[in-house]
Amino acid sequence: MVSNFGFGALVITLVVSVYGIFAAVYGARKNSLAWVESARKAMLLTFPLISLVALSIIYLLVTGDYQVQYVYNVTSSTMPLYLKVTALWGGQAGSLIFWSWLLASFASAVTLRKWDRDREFLPWVIVVSLVTLVFFVGMSIFFENPFVRFWQTAGGSQAVAMFQPTGATSLVPFDGRGLNPLLRHPGMVIHPPMLYLGFVAFVIPFAFAIAALITGRTDDRWIRVTRRWSLVAWLFLSLGLVLGSRWAYDVLGWGGYWAWDPVEIAAFMPWLSGTAFLHSVMIQEKRGLFKRWNMILIVLTYSLVIFGTFLTRSGVLSSVHAFSQSAIGPLFFGYIGITFAVSLALLLHRWNALRSEGEMHSLLSREALFLLNNLLFMGILVVCFWGVLFPLISELFTGQKVTVGPPFYERSTGPLFAGLLLLMGVAPLSAWGHSTVKTLGKAMWKPFVVSLAIPVIAFVLGVRSLPALLAFWLCAFVAFITLYEYYRGVAARIRRSEENVFTALWNLASRNRRRYGGYIIHIGVVLMALGIIGIELFQTETQGTIPPGGQMNLGNYTITFDKLDIFDTADGRNVARAVVSVERDGKYLGQLYPRRDYYYDSQQPMTIPGVRSTMEDDLYVLLVDWEPISSTGVTFKVYHNPLVNWLWVGGFVFIFGTLVAAWPDKDPESVRVRAAKRKMAASGVQSAD
Repeated sequence: MVSNFGFGALVITLVVSVYGIFAAVYGARKNSLAWVESARKAMLLTFPLISLVALSIIYLLVTGDYQVQYVYNVTSSTMPLYLKVTALWGGQAGSLIFWSWLLASFASAVTLRKWDRDREFLPWVIVVSLVTLVFFVGMSIFFENPFVRFWQTAGGSQAVAMFQPTGATSLVPFDGRGLNPLLRHPGMVIHPPMLYLGFVAFVIPFAFAIAALITGRTDDRWIRVTRRWSLVAWLFLSLGLVLGSRWAYDVLGWGGYWAWDPVEIAAFMPWLSGTAFLHSVMIQEKRGLFKRWNMILIVLTYSLVIFGTFLTRSGVLSSVHAFSQSAIGPLFFGYIGITFAVSLALLLHRWNALRSEGEMHSLLSREALFLLNNLLFMGILVVCFWGVLFPLISELFTGQKVTVGPPFYERSTGPLFAGLLLLMGVAPLSAWGHSTVKTLGKAMWKPFVVSLAIPVIAFVLGVRSLPALLAFWLCAFVAFITLYEYYRGVAARIRRSEENVFTALWNLASRNRRRYGGYIIHIGVVLMALGIIGIELFQTETQGTIPPGGQMNLGNYTITFDKLDIFDTADGRNVARAVVSVERDGKYLGQLYPRRDYYYDSQQPMTIPGVRSTMEDDLYVLLVDWEPISSTGVTFKVYHNPLVNWLWVGGFVFIFGTLVAAWPDKDPESVRVRAAKRKMAASGVQSAD
């Protein structure tokens, strides 16, 4: 039976993982390559084993084996095939298996690399990876088993168990409850895997950091080995956050993209510490500074990854993103405490060895500004962490859960984000080692002068909000400085190599992908900031009930209610769809179709807005309620969201910049060999090979 097969593969995965931990520790202590190699093979074996587990669940989901409790909870006969497959991560038990599968694949991939220079790291990387895997697989076996089934006992009651109780018979429901309607949106098909990829990929640099602490290698080798892993983790985590924002905008029906929901923040916090880590490691590589910072940041990022998973799955916080309350919450909390304590002990043990090799000599040097950048990221992280924990603390001491809302986060983090935006413009112009106000002023005065035109133009166009004018100036300042840096680099190449503009731009970026990919990321952040400014500072809304032919006005928009259709669909929905006509300044723009879908299988509704979208603004119309047409009519809620689409455009630019920065460089050794061959050929000397 498929359920028994999948569960057996899960148990074998646990056994193999535990063996791999002991084999790796024993091999490292006894300096036995054979034992370490055995542990490596055990690590590699976990991937096909956990793949069998995942495939077993997918098979049960696709075939609709509703005797399996997990299948019953997340699928139904009316769901399309692709949703049945993606239901693997649509519930608690399946998402833990998916997490484990990703970790096994990443850890197996990293053990396949060449270990000639880093042989002492290997056993401890295996240990950290497998300890994490054992925890998640153990949760699946003992607490969130995706293979438990329904049984009818001899007494007529219903039981849920992995194996058949004595005297019980199989109990197979006629149909399943179906996936939560909020998870049937295409964004939620992609959003959770992207977040999981980001979470899990950060385990790899953490494993190397712990290996470096255990072995006493305090140089930057562990950073260089994991640089691309860190970038990939950050890329997927960033993509997951952007997709999650889009999903919220399209499905949750409140006209926004980010609600400072506790689970949103739980995914945002490791992104903050991971971003600080990516900036900080550059200083260690170039200047030998921030060794302690980097260790602290990667340990913090790993702990926040597990903490975010804990918040989502424990049920301790109320959130539209969270799973139901579960017994695994305390175990997650205990695991976080143990791993953090062990990491901290190792860090303190090597504290003196992690002393920086150099010193900062100028408060305006690039390394000093990067340190300030990290402090701002940590400030935002502290605000987020306190906001998430405060309801739990208040409930513990007062018996009442006090909610921390968006105004707290916005007032607390707004100045910090503005400071980060300013540093994005200033830091790239500062020099390593030493900078002065004079040298920085000389480098930035041209972009600064040009940037002043933007708030002036905004003022002429009617913007009177001082925060908005300051925000527009900051965006312009960073954008013009970044573009000016590209201009200077391209101009230098044209003068030196006589290349055309496009060739010079291509070669400039390809020769230093990390730097110029970072500049593209900065441009993406500026574009995203424009979208955030538009919706946060200029959003307007209205709500009203109107009969057929009635109208509502919002700004220079007018919507007219044409009709309401209510009908059933073949995939098990009851749809109430309104048709509204949209005009702007008296000009007809077309029709929108806001609707409410009610899913019979899960007995849950989902609100789908009608949106007229341009780069200038969105008109966002929600169908809120309706009465019989002969009565009062239909209630609509309408939002006007200026500039919001720059948020999504900026997200694409942001991801593209990350891909450029993470793209593998040409092998320096092969480049030198080819250059030597060309030089020898030019001089008439034949190469040895």
